[in-house]
Amino acid sequence: MTDVIDLPLSTQSQGQSQGMGHRPRIIAVANQKGGVGKTTTTINLATALAAVNQRVLIVDLDPQGNASTGLGLRPSDRQISSYDVLINGNSLEEARQDTAIPRLTIVPSGMDLSGAEIELVDFERREMQLKESLAKLPQDVDYVLIDCPPSLGLLTLNALVASDAVLVPLQCEFFALEGISHLVRTIKRVKKAFNPELEIQGIVLTMYDKRNNLSAQVANDVRDYFGDVVYRTVIPRNVRVSEAPSHGTPVLVYDMKCPGSRAYLNLASEVLKREGVKA
Repeated sequence: MTDVIDLPLSTQSQGQSQGMGHRPRIIAVANQKGGVGKTTTTINLATALAAVNQRVLIVDLDPQGNASTGLGLRPSDRQISSYDVLINGNSLEEARQDTAIPRLTIVPSGMDLSGAEIELVDFERREMQLKESLAKLPQDVDYVLIDCPPSLGLLTLNALVASDAVLVPLQCEFFALEGISHLVRTIKRVKKAFNPELEIQGIVLTMYDKRNNLSAQVANDVRDYFGDVVYRTVIPRNVRVSEAPSHGTPVLVYDMKCPGSRAYLNLASEVLKREGVKA
């Protein structure tokens, strides 16, 4: 079924060992629809990858800055942000901050980023700003996860141009397939015009409620349409997942044993398998 979207599935099977002074693998976590669990997936997937000894950098490219908040960074902590990287020429290394999670760092976001869409219009290579910054990142990172805003503007375009692959969180709701079709078309355009290597790493079904027949129906429809692009793991609706951000911590730290935590650990295992890395 993967030929339906005309994009290759991520199969980095060359056996490249992570952590050996290599170029990091860059994955954009994107969906132009808000409220689908995009930031939650970014934070918890990054934490799960760090838990299996992968060195992970999150680039918070969402003006809401929820990934930064969800990892305990206060607004006053964000002196140099992703806005400064895109607009003011600061390096990612200058903006990068440690988190409470070993092997997990973050380039935070702030409200200034909301103006970047307009300011980037006047840049000569406006779609290449993040790619050029990531090219200068020290080789001490295995994965870069970019938390994209819920739109298909210049910030998301920068993320897609810079990335090797896209991971798409998809909420189990009625309009799921309709919404993702816009993103798939955008990915195909970016692949053709700017980034021929761009691929879909996978689609993860989020907010799955096993008590709701609609969730099962949507999951079946998405799997029928996209086939093996869809991860086997589904992320359930779970109150502990919802509570964790208010404590400034990933759910994997907040409650390691809850169903949401187990799901994100399973997702990380699938991601690494597709990347050709043994967890």
